Amino acid sequence: MRDTKTEIRIPADAKPVPFRGGGFRQRRHPLLAPLVLAALLAIWWAGSATGVISPIAMPAPKDVIDAFRDLWTTGALWTNLSVSLYRLLVGWILGSLLGIAVGLMIGLFSQARASALPIVSALFPVPKIALLPLFIIWFGIGEGSKVATILFGTFFPTVISTYAGVDAVDRGLIRMGQSFGLRWSSIVRKIILPGALPAILSGFRISFSIAIVLLVAAEMIGAQHGIGAYILMAGSLFNLGQLFAGVILLSAIGLFGSWLIGLAERRMLDWRQ
Repeated sequence: MRDTKTEIRIPADAKPVPFRGGGFRQRRHPLLAPLVLAALLAIWWAGSATGVISPIAMPAPKDVIDAFRDLWTTGALWTNLSVSLYRLLVGWILGSLLGIAVGLMIGLFSQARASALPIVSALFPVPKIALLPLFIIWFGIGEGSKVATILFGTFFPTVISTYAGVDAVDRGLIRMGQSFGLRWSSIVRKIILPGALPAILSGFRISFSIAIVLLVAAEMIGAQHGIGAYILMAGSLFNLGQLFAGVILLSAIGLFGSWLIGLAERRMLDWRQ
């Protein structure tokens, strides 16, 4: 029998082939966002100083800084912020937990899908702020109606993202788990939940933004304190500095919430790297 082995000779000037598998890997640019923000603030400051930006259309940065200073010195900042954060977090957390539970039931059980999915599809397009008068009748003018509005608004997108994530799990992995004799609960815990987690966390980003919108709308109706009530008062007095200060507070809350969800994605989805 002849030896079919052939010797592979590597040229002396050969160069290693670069790895091309990371073409779609996200790269971090920590300085890019601050630079863009600084550029926008510089344009805003220069436009207000030169009169290109009318003070009737947009306040000067100094007016917004004065509004924040007034909020800090009077203690209204913590008063409005704490009330709004309480309503936002309670409504969003409860709505998310209920949404995950119902979404898992729809994704795992055909009976739940047949009975609950049509109801979810019918109620999801309804503007949730339109139901605030009904919630006021049910829960009163206090915190209950506002929390219920946020809960109801965050519940439906969480349900949809959860059961869509369950449906997107590779069925080959489920069959593999069944072939190895895993119990139903183990398959759900070790295969379905990790596979659906990216969609659930993406739904958190959407539901948190919806919760902030509903928070402002709910606080503009029958609320004495809160960022929404503060913005409504500033708008009625045509105080654009205070109005922009309230909008910046809402943006900061949204940015911080998005950062926390992103941190959870990096910690819980590190297996995707």
